[in-house]
Order: sequence, then structure tokens, then C-alpha cells
Amino acid sequence: MGYQQIADQKLNALRNGTPTILAIESSCDETAAAVVRGRTVLSSVISTQIEIHKRFGGVVPEIASRNHLAAIDAVVRDALRQANLEKTDLDAVAVTYGAGLLGALLVGVSYAKAYAYALGLPLIAVDHIKGHVAANYIAHPDLQPPYLCLITSGGHTEIRRVDAFDRMEVLGSTRDDAVGEAFDKVARVLGLSYPGGPAIERLATEGAPTYPMPVAFKGEKHLDFSYSGIKTAVINLAANAKARGEEIRRADLARSFQDAAVSMLVGRAAEAVRRTGIRTVALAGGVGANSALRDALSEAGKRQGFAVLLPPKPLCTDNAAMIGVAAFEEIRAGATAASLSLDANPDL
Repeated sequence: MGYQQIADQKLNALRNGTPTILAIESSCDETAAAVVRGRTVLSSVISTQIEIHKRFGGVVPEIASRNHLAAIDAVVRDALRQANLEKTDLDAVAVTYGAGLLGALLVGVSYAKAYAYALGLPLIAVDHIKGHVAANYIAHPDLQPPYLCLITSGGHTEIRRVDAFDRMEVLGSTRDDAVGEAFDKVARVLGLSYPGGPAIERLATEGAPTYPMPVAFKGEKHLDFSYSGIKTAVINLAANAKARGEEIRRADLARSFQDAAVSMLVGRAAEAVRRTGIRTVALAGGVGANSALRDALSEAGKRQGFAVLLPPKPLCTDNAAMIGVAAFEEIRAGATAASLSLDANPDL
């Protein structure tokens, strides 16, 4: 019997149980591994590259890939050690196969395929964005569909209607920059260090929203987002001030940008609640760690009578625990084991 048949048989036996899953995440600049049992996290280890990429003002894909190669084996071993488990205690291996940086993804996918094959375990391929959605199941184990999910990551900004883990509908998405991408670009304009989101959040606490920001899609009826106009407004304000020999009030500009960025996210989420009648909104993605967004969404929920679910901030940023729980949900939904020909898909 070949590997694929063995993997499929083992996966079928896991569908109604609570499997112990080793999860690997390497889509960008975090090398992460975790062990989960159902929706319970037994261990979560993250090796961050922030200090490495800070000198370049952003993630350098080749450098990220090389550092994943150097870190991944130790990170996986540490995750097993913290969970107090051996490799033989595992039921499945999960890995992010997209979206993300191609070289970075390939490190995790290649390692996970070899690990699963060597142990004869089923391999579960996980969509990184569905992983962010699944972070809410860790913080709220009793969460059940239907609910809305506001996804706010570096590469994606969406509102999804979740009727089941394998049945999600995108109600609105960005037409240009993602919100996390806009934060990073504005941070560079303001001379702030990478990563841009936390730097802008810190600076904005010292400022007031005194700079006017454009409103995208004013009067239009869809739920899509656009951050290109807000980003360009900041760039133009900074450039014009420099040309006139004036000094930009950086804290005020950071606050003005952040307020506009958050307002669009919260406004679209509240409108999605009104249109669908679904009264629960879950937050997901790296920008979900932004305190201004968390506060504004919670306030909107109180005013309009819908529940807001906020994962702990460490679960908003990239981690392997969310990938493991996403794999558990995929198994329950009937996903098949990935083959050993699984490839990374940066544009997933």
C-alpha cells in the first residue's frame, strides 16, 4: 500500500475524533510550529525575523527563505518538546501552502511533506487566510457558523460570510492595497521603522486627526475597500510640506491615517451585518492587533447590537496554532489528504 492510500485511510479515521496535529507556518517572516488537539493549543513556537528585516524597511524574500531553512527544524522540535509529546504521538501534519512568499512557503511545504512521509501521517494543506479565520476558534472554542469575519492582514482585506469552514463567501475585498500594506507604506513615508503597523499605532496615540483624508467609494453600495487613495494622500501631504519647507506633524498625520483606515474597516463590517442579518463579527489578521481598530469595532457592536469576537493579539499575527486548528476544521469538513506533489501557491 502506497503513502497516499495510508494517509487517506488514517485521515478518514480521524474525522469524528480530536486528532493531535503538528502545524507549520512559514508564509512570510515568521517560522512557526505548533501542536494542537482539536481547537486546543498544546504548544506554539514562533521564531521571528523582524530584527533581521528592520534594517531593510521590510521583508526581503530571499533572506526570509534562508532564515526559515535555518530555523525550521529547531522550531518544530521545540513545539513537540513544549507539548510534551513525541513524533509518534502525532496524528497528522498541517502546513500553510499559500498565500505568501514563494521561497518562504516552499521551506514549510517541503519540510512538512518529508515529515508526513517519514511518519506515514496524512498531510493537510492549509490556506493561510483560512488560518487567520480559525484563530477565532482558539479564542472562542464554542464559536459556530454562521458569522462574519473581517480579515485585515498585510496582503488581504476582506469581509467573509462564514456558513461553514468549507463554505465561505467573500462579501467585499480590497481593490488595491490591503490595509496592512497601507500601514507599512505610510510608516515608511513617516520615517518609522518596520513593521509599520505597531509603529503607526504608537505614534498615533500622541496625535489628533487634523489632516483631511479622502473617503473611498463615497455613495457606492458595495462592500469593497480601497487604501490606495488614503496612502497617496499621506504621501502627497508629506511631499508638499517638504517642498514648502514646512514640518509635518507626524503624530497628527499618523492619527489621521489610522482613523481613516479603521473607519473604512468598521463601516464595511457594520454594513455587512445590516445586509446579512448575521449578528456576530469575528476579527482576523495582523491589523486585528491594532487597538484603535479593536476599540472602534467593539463600540460599533455595542451601538448596533452585534457581537464582536477579538482574538488575543498574538493570535492575530502569523502563527502555526491557527494553521493547526484550521487543519482540524478542514478534516471535520471532509478534506482529503494532500499528496506528496503538493506545491506552494503564493497567489492562493
